[in-house]
Amino acid sequence: MIKPWKPTKEQLLAATEKTVRDVIAPDLRVLFSGINPGLYTAAVGHHFARPGNRFWPALYAGGFTERVLSPFEERELLKSGYGITNVVARATATADLLAKEEIVKGGERLRAKVLRYRPRVLAVLGVGAYRTAFNQPKATVGRQEERIGDTLLWVLPNPSGLNANYQAPDLARLFRELREAVSQDL
Repeated sequence: MIKPWKPTKEQLLAATEKTVRDVIAPDLRVLFSGINPGLYTAAVGHHFARPGNRFWPALYAGGFTERVLSPFEERELLKSGYGITNVVARATATADLLAKEEIVKGGERLRAKVLRYRPRVLAVLGVGAYRTAFNQPKATVGRQEERIGDTLLWVLPNPSGLNANYQAPDLARLFRELREAVSQDL
């Protein structure tokens, strides 16, 4: 395992436009997709790494992992059939710095990735990003009617600590609903 570390202010600034390697393999049970990497995540090179991001605790609370993993342990997810990618690959300070066109193009790339890797479920972490990337302006959290090939689409809230609309218990419940659906083979 890579030892966790915190980036300096200079390393954060240098992370603008960087990308983070996907945690992906064919035939995953769930491929989680963030909107795009934040600067902290890009600086350390591991998904959902910013302190205060609630992805890893929500994953655990939802029953996907036996303990709260560190972002530096992200590749452990592959052993259980889970992976991580992003709608848009490039890092920004906040997701609102992404143009609509960039999110739409990211959705096209994500669709191609899903067709290539064939996860059972694509879980997009961010309602607004999903709506824009997949042209589904009325989408809500939860299971979607649409599919990409045989892959079921699911929307979860953005786990960023900046998302005050969903508190930790809400995230736990919504992640658990997805895990239960996956364990029942949808």
